[in-house]
Amino acid sequence: MTEDRGPAKKPPMRDVLAEAAFGLFMERGFERTTVDDIVARAGVGRRSFFRYFPSKEDAVFPDHERCLADMTAFLEAAGDGDPVDTVCDAARLVLRMYAVNPEFSVQRYRLTREVPGLRTYELSVVRRYERTLAGYLERRGAGTRDAALRAEVIAASVVAAHNNGLRSWLRSGGEGDAGAEVDRALELVRTVWGRAAGPPAVSAREDEVIVMVAAKGAPMWRVVQRIESALGKD
Repeated sequence: MTEDRGPAKKPPMRDVLAEAAFGLFMERGFERTTVDDIVARAGVGRRSFFRYFPSKEDAVFPDHERCLADMTAFLEAAGDGDPVDTVCDAARLVLRMYAVNPEFSVQRYRLTREVPGLRTYELSVVRRYERTLAGYLERRGAGTRDAALRAEVIAASVVAAHNNGLRSWLRSGGEGDAGAEVDRALELVRTVWGRAAGPPAVSAREDEVIVMVAAKGAPMWRVVQRIESALGKD
């Protein structure tokens, strides 16, 4: 005897519109697809589209708003552990979003590479993630020396490391372990900026001279970090 489960639940309208939009972008190209084309494919009116998406560009990245909300909630609930570990873990939420649907993620990556306007839009989304991470780090470092500067630099490092691993996976067509690529990149951030990074602090008197040797071409942020560590500054 077959159990009657009733009619299948309809997907959310936001998802219906995003699927219709992306299908048309792949078939006709982004520039040649209009909002009228999208709503006709979805079977709704223009008002419905703009209720969910301010522009065509937003329809290409329908999942980032939810991911940003998840990241914000994750950081708000974080404990008193190493803040660098926390922001690295938060960045992996973005990876998880991409890994849920590798085929779509790879297609979107290729489409974004072809459309300058989408690349610009993507950069604005990345910047929002970076600001979210930096805000958390600045709050955790409140009252310490250069808290805002360190927060911005560490957040930028986390985003750059995450995106390096993610894009390597996307360029491969979604083959292999995306998590391994991203974890390898984020481990470098932990090594440089985590609580265990750097040599033990050395106290210095006002009349004490500290000499530090740095490799030629070393980035200035790395030189500054080593100087601060030697002086015993936060």
